[in-house]
Amino acid sequence: MSILEVQCLKKIYTTRFGGNRVQALADVSFSVEQGEYVAIMGESGSGKTTLLNILAALDKPTGGKILLEGKDLTTVKEKNLAAFRRENLGFVFQDFNLLDTFSLKDNIFLPLVLNGTSYEEMNERIRPIAVRLGISELLSKYPYEVSGGQKQRAAVARALITEPKLILADEPTGALDSKSTDSLLNVFSEINRDGQTIVMVTHSTKAASHAGRVLFIKDGVLFHQIYRGDSTNEQMYQKISDTLTLLATGGDRT
Repeated sequence: MSILEVQCLKKIYTTRFGGNRVQALADVSFSVEQGEYVAIMGESGSGKTTLLNILAALDKPTGGKILLEGKDLTTVKEKNLAAFRRENLGFVFQDFNLLDTFSLKDNIFLPLVLNGTSYEEMNERIRPIAVRLGISELLSKYPYEVSGGQKQRAAVARALITEPKLILADEPTGALDSKSTDSLLNVFSEINRDGQTIVMVTHSTKAASHAGRVLFIKDGVLFHQIYRGDSTNEQMYQKISDTLTLLATGGDRT
């Protein structure tokens, strides 16, 4: 069953005085199944970040539709967008987006506070998530007191605590060292095995090799896609590397 459907998505940016029109997305269509783990890759300027922003309801498309469980995100009224995002989407960013004046616990609680969730329920929700992510002993600490990997785990906890239909991750390993990257990718794989749907934009071949499917965007269109099938992470890494080489050298779309 498809949880997300992207239909004929287009995005054209126009300069303030209308002199230049830049087409960031030309005609992108794909679907994401419930419980799928999809990575989106492409060179800088390919349109992948624009695509993620539209999926996150942070930007409006020029044309096309985005359906989340059948509901068209493009029809959600501006005044209702923030609540819609909190209730349906979880976000993990490269720079963590944690508030330094809040403890990790309060950062994780923030979307539930904004939704008016009771303190008792918030505490019930955070316990199993904190145990799973290995941050139970860190909840009283502040972001500046913990490592980058621990910050990102707190960010993942914040994304999970709302029990979102879809997690959107933007370069989640971009600010992490190799050990923290491995740890985070293992966490993503674990929560995906439990049924969490994940869509991740990344430059990292290593990060993408953990996904079940990889979409490649080139010049605003879907260039190619790879399915994991029975491939190991190492085999996925090689397939992704080959496709990125094809992208960089101007190979034909397949």
